[in-house]
Amino acid sequence: MNWMEELQKNIRTIDDLKQYFSIPESQAEELRKIVDMHPMSITRYYMSLINKEDPNDPIMKMIIPSACELDQEGSYDTSGELSNTVTDGLQHKYKNTALITITNQCATYCRYCFRKRMVGLPDEQVKLKIHEVAKYIQENPSINNALISGGDPFVLDNDMISFILDELGDINSLDFIRFGSKIPVVFPQRILEDDQLVTLLSEYADKRIQLYVVTHFNHPREITSQSVEAIRRLRKAGLIINNQTVLMKGINDQPRILIKLLKGLVKIGVNPYYIFQCRPVKWVKKSYQVSLLDGYRVVEAAGAALDGHAKRFKYVMSHVTGKIEIVGLLDGKMIFKYHQAKDPANMGRVFKYAVDEKTAWLDELK
Repeated sequence: MNWMEELQKNIRTIDDLKQYFSIPESQAEELRKIVDMHPMSITRYYMSLINKEDPNDPIMKMIIPSACELDQEGSYDTSGELSNTVTDGLQHKYKNTALITITNQCATYCRYCFRKRMVGLPDEQVKLKIHEVAKYIQENPSINNALISGGDPFVLDNDMISFILDELGDINSLDFIRFGSKIPVVFPQRILEDDQLVTLLSEYADKRIQLYVVTHFNHPREITSQSVEAIRRLRKAGLIINNQTVLMKGINDQPRILIKLLKGLVKIGVNPYYIFQCRPVKWVKKSYQVSLLDGYRVVEAAGAALDGHAKRFKYVMSHVTGKIEIVGLLDGKMIFKYHQAKDPANMGRVFKYAVDEKTAWLDELK
């Protein structure tokens, strides 16, 4: 069975889920309504990481629908992505970066996803859009890097990935290309069982342009022998691997968990990059967000126990106005800094607000 055939075995319906968990029919009906609104798809590999005897299993919380998702408080576009879309599939929020949403498909759908609103495009249409994307980047030489995201670009077939790289790889202004992918975490078989993918990535990384993978380990239990081998193959192919972690209630909001995660990542050659304040996404906010004060305490406590390599990350929120670093506390106020900014005048700007124990997002501050 190849990786595409294995993806067809994903757990997608509540009836599929019942093969793994005992779910009363009354609860099943409620979950079906949720899945109708926001699909469920879980690889058998990732499902196998759940401890089914633990009702608070962190991996289960990240991928199994729950009644908490019926709470609609929040926004579908917390970072202003729609307003930054300059052509279909291309966002240009920050001067130097082109963000390309190439697909709406993932190997596994995370319940906390901040792009729940997103509608993808068939591959043939995407090919047409890529020409427009490449043209825009060529006409805007201030763009020095492209982030290929989605969905997950590594669920595309190799011909499509090669096509995208051909379109972007010869743009002189681009210094590097990033793939935003959770494949190493939720479906490492895509990398372990497809030598052709690793070979084509290696050819680009070696001869044409530096490639990065920005992946998404959120919990130390996701660091398995399979994921470690997938990372090793990508690194051997010449790719640099960075990690973004979302700080989430009941999943990784304890210093000991972050410490174990970040130490584990450095050990396998993955660079801690960002820890994100969970966004106030509709259907997500109440279930996963921690307060800014709690988040800061957890991150600081973890950082105090880590060496320099493991704590190179920044604790940030991806806000409509930019990527805002949560720097610290001073005289009862929280200090923030624009790490990236939509308005260039805000770049590097430091500001402070009084926060309370409930504040979880910048828009809640006065």
